[in-house]
Amino acid sequence: MDSTWAGSLVNVVDIEATCWAGSQPPGEVSEIIEIGLTVIDLDAGERLARHRVLVKPTRSNVSEFCTELTGLTQHEVDQGVTFAEACRLLAAEHRAGVRPWVSWGDYDRHQFTRQCRATRTPYPFGRHHTNAKAVFTEAYGLRKRPGMAQALQIAGLRLEGRHHRGEDDAWNIAALVLHLSDQGVWPVAGEHPA
Repeated sequence: MDSTWAGSLVNVVDIEATCWAGSQPPGEVSEIIEIGLTVIDLDAGERLARHRVLVKPTRSNVSEFCTELTGLTQHEVDQGVTFAEACRLLAAEHRAGVRPWVSWGDYDRHQFTRQCRATRTPYPFGRHHTNAKAVFTEAYGLRKRPGMAQALQIAGLRLEGRHHRGEDDAWNIAALVLHLSDQGVWPVAGEHPA
């Protein structure tokens, strides 16, 4: 067995990034402003801990649209850590480099890849990523991949907290992962739907 898969702990990650109602303003790029992380134990079938890391953007500002969507303000994220420090925290405190991780779709993984490349920050995660949206879609035989809130409804689970808040979304995605695991359809080590 691959040592990175030893144990049953998994990090469920959801990010929020700067965004705009229309096109992004000239000179600005979408940047991560919040990282939500829930640790789950697949064997025990429970959510163990939830974490939130606020990240201070350096190449964009939090728009009014972004605040309406996420509840995050410029003032709040200005109190956050740098992106490099956030990645270091993920690796050091949450074993992101060795623990398998999950996101709802591939947006989060791609955003981390882009931002790490642009800032020359070491990528904090290991290679074991699972797209929970793809697993859910296949498990339920759906034609179209649902958003997280819709998936919760389909699964008969309630949305906890605020949608489009990284910490709360990671908590809710973790509930969906545990639901899929409980149904016996969560992939075993080495099987990673795209």
